[in-house]
Amino acid sequence: MAAQRRRASRILLFDGQDRVLLFHGSDPAVPGVTWWFTPGGGLEPGEDFRDAAERELLEETGLRGVELGPVVAYGKASFSYRGRRYEQEQWFHLARTTDTVLDHSGMGEDEHAQLLAARWWTVGELRATAETVYPVGLVDFLQRLMTEGPPAAPVRL
Repeated sequence: MAAQRRRASRILLFDGQDRVLLFHGSDPAVPGVTWWFTPGGGLEPGEDFRDAAERELLEETGLRGVELGPVVAYGKASFSYRGRRYEQEQWFHLARTTDTVLDHSGMGEDEHAQLLAARWWTVGELRATAETVYPVGLVDFLQRLMTEGPPAAPVRL
């Protein structure tokens, strides 16, 4: 079966202590395999990347008043979920919040099935973890954002 193509908006959400929010997820079809990933998800019909980022943030975190910044990175991801293959084009928005109390009640059934936990990570904690973090190269990119600020044009992750 051919992979389903989709477009997604992802969010690099930092709090006031320069920690980034990641979700701990799994695929119910592959027990025991887990990873950490950024908030965000697929575009719905008629949405652009910014609209999708704002909607996904509200659904997945319940946070309001998030300062959604520029697109700072892009990339492609190939993955499977519940036995189905996906080829995803994804764009990463930089965002900031002062509120770190999350409310996952806006998530859909599939999102709840995948989400095991949410955590605010420092770059140092991400460097030290042996756990899988997606996308590959995220930790180095986050460090670059912290030291150099947003790039002039989005970079490939």
